[in-house]
Amino acid sequence: MVDTKTFDRKTAGAAPDARPLFFIADLHLSEAIPKTVAAFEQFIDVTANEAGAVFILGDLFEFWIGDDILDASVAGERAEFARRVTRRLHTLAERGIGLYVMHGNRDFLLGRRFMREAGAKLLPDPFVTTAFGTRIVLAHGDGLCTADRGYQYFRGFARNAFAQQLFLSLPLKTRLNIGQKMRMKSRDARGADMSAKYDVTKRAVSALFIGNRTNTMIHGHTHRPAMHREVEGARWVLPDWDLDIEAPRGGYLRLDAEGLEAMPL
Repeated sequence: MVDTKTFDRKTAGAAPDARPLFFIADLHLSEAIPKTVAAFEQFIDVTANEAGAVFILGDLFEFWIGDDILDASVAGERAEFARRVTRRLHTLAERGIGLYVMHGNRDFLLGRRFMREAGAKLLPDPFVTTAFGTRIVLAHGDGLCTADRGYQYFRGFARNAFAQQLFLSLPLKTRLNIGQKMRMKSRDARGADMSAKYDVTKRAVSALFIGNRTNTMIHGHTHRPAMHREVEGARWVLPDWDLDIEAPRGGYLRLDAEGLEAMPL
């Protein structure tokens, strides 16, 4: 179990007037889904004005191939898109709204430069926050899917610093091609039924609750949004966003003095 830090609202950078906290995950942003991108920009520009802080719990991007994609000298639609989203996120800091980002299974290569240019702080996974009298453990959620042993092996490898340096040493064009192939594979599989193998396991969920002394959990990744009542407490799963399909979906969680509430876009 990771020894996470606990922080209060002041540490999180939230406003002293007890503005709410907003939580989102699994937007999987790319230039290929313009309606979803427009909804994200509306969320940042308008909806988030009410928040003291915004927490992005992983997979903001469909894939991230390295912070050098932000170089002004890098041409192409993908590079311009990465810079566009990063600039948009920085407007939160300009308005005094905290931004906290957690790695997902697609964008675990988001680095220090991205965080700096987005005006964000990187959160470890898992992480514990205390706000409005509630102690909450935050996670992306992929680490809870322990029945999928093949993925857990990949997850450990992908988060190895040496393996990441090897990948980042590849030419940018090569990394971009790899990322695009991953995106296409993911979109082709979105309509497939999800096996229980790819959901969280009760044992992993229980360990996260007990290890962090909480009875409230928020995570994404599984694309099964709901407030799940577990033996140890309430497990809130964030919705993924996709507004470029016939049945659009998306949303966020709002935490204020009244508690947690699932909100539509």
